[in-house]
Amino acid sequence: MTSILEVEQLDTLSSNASSTLTIGGTNTTTIAFGPNVTTTPSSLKNTPAFRARLSSNQSVSGATWTVLSLATEDFDIGGYYDNSTYRWTPPSGGKFYIHFQVRNNTGQDYMYCSIFKNGTTEVAMAQATISSAGILSSGAIITPNGTDYYNLQVNPGTGSTIAAGEGFTFFEAFKLIGA
Repeated sequence: MTSILEVEQLDTLSSNASSTLTIGGTNTTTIAFGPNVTTTPSSLKNTPAFRARLSSNQSVSGATWTVLSLATEDFDIGGYYDNSTYRWTPPSGGKFYIHFQVRNNTGQDYMYCSIFKNGTTEVAMAQATISSAGILSSGAIITPNGTDYYNLQVNPGTGSTIAAGEGFTFFEAFKLIGA
C-alpha cells in the first residue's frame, strides 16, 4: 500500500516550533526548512562566487594587454577575489561559470577583452570593431585546480577609456551545481 501526502505549504505552528520534518520510525530521514537552513550539502551551493567592478573610469594604452583595476567587490563569497591584484583564485573541485562585461567609452579600430588563466591563457574572449562607445561581453566554463588564478584584461587598438559604473564593466563567477 502506498500513501501520498500532498500539501501546498508547510509552515511552523509558532515561532518556537521546530523547522525540521522527520519521516519514518526507526530509519528516519530529516529535512530542514526555513531561512536558517544549516544542513544543505556544500555540493548544492553556487559558492564560491564573486563580482568585482571598476570604481572609476580606467585609461588604457593602445595595442597592449592591460589588467583592469576591478577594485570594488559587489560580493565575494569565500574570499577568493583579491581586489589589490584583481585576481580570482577559486579552489579546486567542480566547475565554475566565469563571465565579464566591458564598456569602452571611446571609439576604436578594434578592441579585445579576455579573461586570462594564470596571466597567459585565454579562457573567454570578445573582440569587436567599435566606432563609438560599446560593450563587449563573454563567458566560459572552467575547472580550476586550486592554484590557477583568473583576471580580466583589455587590448584596445588605440588609447581608450574603460567605463566604470553599475552594470558597465565587471568580472564575475560562480560554481555550477551538478556539473
